[in-house]
Amino acid sequence: MDIAGTEELRRTPLHAAHLRAGARMVPFGGWDMPVQYQGVKAEHTAVREQAGVFDVSHMGEFRVSGPGALAFLQHVTTNDVGRLKPGRAHYNWLPNETGGLVDDIYVYRVADEEFLLVVNASNIVKDWAHLQSQLPIQELPGQGVSMIDESGQTALLAVQGPQAEALLQPVTDIDLSAQKKNAYFQANMFGLPVWLARTGYTGEDGFEIFAASGHAETLWNGLLALGIVPAGLGARDTLRLEAGFPLYGHEFSDNIHPLSSGYGWVVKDKPHLGRAALDAPSTRKLIGLRLERVPVREGYPVKLGGVVVGHVTSGTSSPTLGYPIAAALVEAHAAHAEHFAVEVRGRDVDAARVEMPFYRRL
Repeated sequence: MDIAGTEELRRTPLHAAHLRAGARMVPFGGWDMPVQYQGVKAEHTAVREQAGVFDVSHMGEFRVSGPGALAFLQHVTTNDVGRLKPGRAHYNWLPNETGGLVDDIYVYRVADEEFLLVVNASNIVKDWAHLQSQLPIQELPGQGVSMIDESGQTALLAVQGPQAEALLQPVTDIDLSAQKKNAYFQANMFGLPVWLARTGYTGEDGFEIFAASGHAETLWNGLLALGIVPAGLGARDTLRLEAGFPLYGHEFSDNIHPLSSGYGWVVKDKPHLGRAALDAPSTRKLIGLRLERVPVREGYPVKLGGVVVGHVTSGTSSPTLGYPIAAALVEAHAAHAEHFAVEVRGRDVDAARVEMPFYRRL
């Protein structure tokens, strides 16, 4: 988990609610965020077995609309936005021109000429500037594009876990069982207008709730009253790593070729920014590692035959599996080896290559 301090930390609309719930707050991407409440393991287990709720209001939301919105998004992203029907969403990338990523994002199609982009909190300013820089390329007659940054007015809550649907149904005025994965739809929850998406970042079923920031506390309090457990960034990180989900700044960056990961399906056969650079093969590959007892952290050297061939990008002690796991970026020629060593404070620790995701729900 990438925690970095800053002099002036921003606060989500739920900051006071987190303090009342006893959260331990930490700087994260320029925000003061809850890392845990009752403990990472307990919160992690609640999401795997029942349901937890995360405040992810620090994420950025950009609304892109107009006759040229689709053509613009096709130019700046790698996935095929044209395949999205209104009411659907997908995972996507913002490539740069040199073979890295500006960000990894989610795209929601609101209507034929209207889209919502959700971007990483630490990249809001960078992503906005990047997208603005590409707008003139798409300024064609009758093809106008409007972009609005709605990050400051939007609260975003993520309810995740196998009981998410059952717990939310009594307080929601739409049949949640009819909404498939990646659905995006309007509803009323606790009598308040919201947009719901059947998406998430934990490897479990669940819904992300988009609402006006002024409604955040009412929604949060209502969710806790249902018995949904508040969960912090610590559990979010262990859950996403078990599920094999990448984190920008760790598995992806401006300087990491995104096809080093197993997410090549995000690049569709269409013209887009940086296409030539992405067509070049990656010299590194992302692999999964299992260790027996010693957890490892980002940056630790990964060795094969005593030679450093890469480094750990993310590591944790898996609460679900009961042993340490890690993602590592290694030289492509070494990626198919079965056994590695990770250097931990000057000592080499054995690690076995395993397939990702480490955990997959039944």
